[in-house]
Amino acid sequence: MRGKVAIEEAFELKDATGEIEAQAALYIAPNDVERYKRQIVSITDERLELSDKNGIGYTILSLTVPGIQGITDQDEAEKRAEKVNNYIHDQIKGHRDRLGAFAALSMHNPRQAGHELRRCVKELGFHGALLNDVQHTGKGDDDEPLFYDGSDYDEFWRVAVELDVPVYLHPAAPLRDTVNYKQNYEDRKYLVGPPQSYCNGVALHLMGLITNGVFDRFPNLKVIVGHMGERIPFDFWRMDHWIKGVERPLAQKNGDTICEREPLYYFKRNIFITTSGHFCTQNLRYLYEYLGDERLIFSVDFPYERMEHGCSWYDDDEEEIKKALGGRDGYLRVGRDNARRLFKLSKFKDCDAPVS
Repeated sequence: MRGKVAIEEAFELKDATGEIEAQAALYIAPNDVERYKRQIVSITDERLELSDKNGIGYTILSLTVPGIQGITDQDEAEKRAEKVNNYIHDQIKGHRDRLGAFAALSMHNPRQAGHELRRCVKELGFHGALLNDVQHTGKGDDDEPLFYDGSDYDEFWRVAVELDVPVYLHPAAPLRDTVNYKQNYEDRKYLVGPPQSYCNGVALHLMGLITNGVFDRFPNLKVIVGHMGERIPFDFWRMDHWIKGVERPLAQKNGDTICEREPLYYFKRNIFITTSGHFCTQNLRYLYEYLGDERLIFSVDFPYERMEHGCSWYDDDEEEIKKALGGRDGYLRVGRDNARRLFKLSKFKDCDAPVS
C-alpha cells in the first residue's frame, strides 16, 4: 500500500551521543547498533529514502526515549524541549508534504507544558505531543515521578482539547537507581522495554487517566497509545467487569471519584491505538472485533523496528489484514485514512494512491 501514514517514528539530536549510546545498549541487538545510530539521527535523507521504498507517504516524528521526561531538573527540561522542537521544525520545514512532528514537552509544570504545546501547534505546525510516560523528578528514593491523571494537570489537558490535537502516551524504561528499578528489574533486566516494563508503565498511566476521570472532565480529549495497546486490550472484559461491579461501588462507599463509564467506553471514544512495533494480523483482528477500524492507526516504531519489517507485514499480508479489518475500507482507514482525519492532513505523497 502506498501512502501509508506512520506516527510513532523516533529521532534524536546528533549532539545527544550519550543518550544514543544508552538507548542502543537497552534496545538494540549488538549486530544492529550501527544501523540504529545512523537512522535515529536521520530526518530527511535515509529516512525519506526508506519511506519511498516502503510506501510511507507521511511520517510524524517524535523525540526518542527517555526524551524530556528523563530530565529531572525543570529548568533544564523546559529549555531542552524548546531546543528539540525548534530543531525538528527546522529540519522538516522543507518537507511538510512528507514529514510532521509531535512536540516534546517538559511535564514538570502543566501550565508551562500547555504554553509550549500551543506554541508548537500554532507557530510550528506540529500535530500534538508525544510524552515518554511519567515526568521524572529525581526526588526521593523512588524519584517521585509525576503522573498526569490528577486535577492539577487539567490545565494541560484543557489546552490539548482547545487545540484539538492528540497526545501520544509513549513508554520509557524505569530509571536506574530507583526503588522501582531495584525491586522489579535489577534482577530481571531483560524485561526492561517491550518484553514487560513498557506495558506495565503505560497501562498504569493510561488506566489512571481513565479511572481518575480525565476523560470525563474532557470528553473530547484524544490520547494515542502504541504497540497494539500495551496489552491492555486483552483485559477489556475483566476491567469493565470489575470497575462496574466492584471498584465503582467501593469508590461510592468511600466518597472517592472514579470514572463514570467502564474503560472500554473510553477506548471507543477517546483513545487511538497504533500497530507500532507489533506486526501481528491475529492481534489486529482481535482489536477490530472490540473497537472497529476507526481507532486503529498503522505505525512502525522506526528505527527500533526496521521500516521494511513493519511495511512488508502490512503490504505482504494485505489480504489477511483486509479480512481482519472487515475489508478494503478498513485496510485503507488503518493504513492512512484514520491518521489523515485525526491530524487533519491535506495532501501528502501518495495520499490518494489506489488500493485494490
